[in-house]
Amino acid sequence: MSQQFPPPGQPQPGSGYPPPPQPKKNSAGKIIGFGCLGIVGLFVLLAIAGALIGGGKEDKATKEPAAAPAASSAPAKAPDAKPAEPEKKAAVAVVAKKTEFKKTILAQGDGYTSVAVTVTNNSSKPINVNPLYFAITDTNGTKHNAELGVDKDQIGTVELAPGENVTGAITGKGSWTAKAVTYTDGLIGDSVRADVS
Repeated sequence: MSQQFPPPGQPQPGSGYPPPPQPKKNSAGKIIGFGCLGIVGLFVLLAIAGALIGGGKEDKATKEPAAAPAASSAPAKAPDAKPAEPEKKAAVAVVAKKTEFKKTILAQGDGYTSVAVTVTNNSSKPINVNPLYFAITDTNGTKHNAELGVDKDQIGTVELAPGENVTGAITGKGSWTAKAVTYTDGLIGDSVRADVS
C-alpha cells in the first residue's frame, strides 16, 4: 500500500493547526427586540411628558357656567330656601383702561399707545407677570406686542402670590386705538382677555 501525501502548502491532518473559527452569528431577534423596546420607551416618555404639560390645564367645558334652566310654571321657591352661592372668581383677573403714554429716554418719538393694566391673582398658586406676557389688540383686530422700557409706568416683572395684584402700563408701537389686552400666564399658559374701558 502506498502512502498518499497532501499537496505541497497544505498542512497534514493532526499537525497542530486549530480548526478555523466559526463565523459569528448576528442574532436578528436581539436587534429587533432592542428596536421595539426603544420605540415603546419613546412612547412612554411622550405620554409622561404630555401628562405633565397637560395636567395643569382645565378643560374649557368645565370653565363655562351651566345653562340656566328654562322658565317653568312651577311655584317660586319658599323664602327659607338656601341663597345661591356666589359666582366663582376667575383664577387671574385682568382690568384694562386707556391711559396716556409717558415717554422714557428709550422711546424713539411719540408714536406709541399705552394701556393701564391691573392683574389680580385669585388662584391658590403664585403667578408671574412680565410685560412680554401681554399683547394689545386694536380696533382693526391687529395684535401689537409690548415694547419694553418706553413708558415710565411700565408694568413690573413680578411674581404675584395668591390675593396680590399689580398695576402698570403695557405699550405698543404706533398710534392706534386699543380694544383689548390679552395676558398669558407664562409664554404658553392660559390666556385672559380684557376689553379696554
